[in-house]
Amino acid sequence: MKKLFALLLTLAMVLSLAACGSKEEPAKTEEPAKTEEPAAESELTTATKGCLTMATNAQFPPYEYYEGDSIVGIDAEIAGAIAEKLGLELVIEDMEFDSIIEAVKTGKADIGLAGMTVTPERQESVDFTETYATGVQVIIVTEDSAITSVDDLFAEGASNVIGVQRNTTGDLYTTWDLEDAGLATIDRYSKGADAVQALKTGKVDCVVIDNEPAKAFVAEVEGLKILETEYVLEDYAGAMSKDNTALYEAVNAALQELIADGTVKTIIDSYISAQ
Repeated sequence: MKKLFALLLTLAMVLSLAACGSKEEPAKTEEPAKTEEPAAESELTTATKGCLTMATNAQFPPYEYYEGDSIVGIDAEIAGAIAEKLGLELVIEDMEFDSIIEAVKTGKADIGLAGMTVTPERQESVDFTETYATGVQVIIVTEDSAITSVDDLFAEGASNVIGVQRNTTGDLYTTWDLEDAGLATIDRYSKGADAVQALKTGKVDCVVIDNEPAKAFVAEVEGLKILETEYVLEDYAGAMSKDNTALYEAVNAALQELIADGTVKTIIDSYISAQ
């Protein structure tokens, strides 16, 4: 009877240690029997064993946003499909946008998906996956704004105040193109919605942000519009650590398969085409 009790207790301990949410490494005595052939994906080193942890900023519809208490959107579904291919469980961590690169770089997250554009500056810190979507940076103005096209921002003597979400490509491009040239002052906000509210209250002259969340913001806030002329086109990719080559190769291969078989397009179309 004592042997049976001990056997059941050992089994319960093994099952509890296998849970995805636990970050503690199992004791050496609890290692799986070496007679079993491990699957390739079980050999991957991830932030949390058995999980693919995605770092994001869930203020960027339709790529990532809250639906009740859950984070949903294009990036969330793509990450879920990647995790499924690798035999991992998806965990999504919401954080400030400018914390994502650091979370990936330090191994606290496995991949950063947040409508993130590949830039030389970011490539110094992380590696990027295959491009999976194309974004458009647009300009939001009030309906009575004197700014009627992107050319007005670059006009000689221009001195507009431009609202952006901090450390997004809207921030980077307007800083390089306009602030550094003395043509604008950039006001940086932790959320795109805060930049839009600043526009509504007259604190900034326009907002430069991705087209998809821009459409959502303009639909919610009266008196605003998106200019017809885009600011810039950009490609979105996942950010991953330079120090975890095996995970990078596995994730990138899974993403390439999902692009090739049409899964990524289906996910994107389900969010964007209907809008």
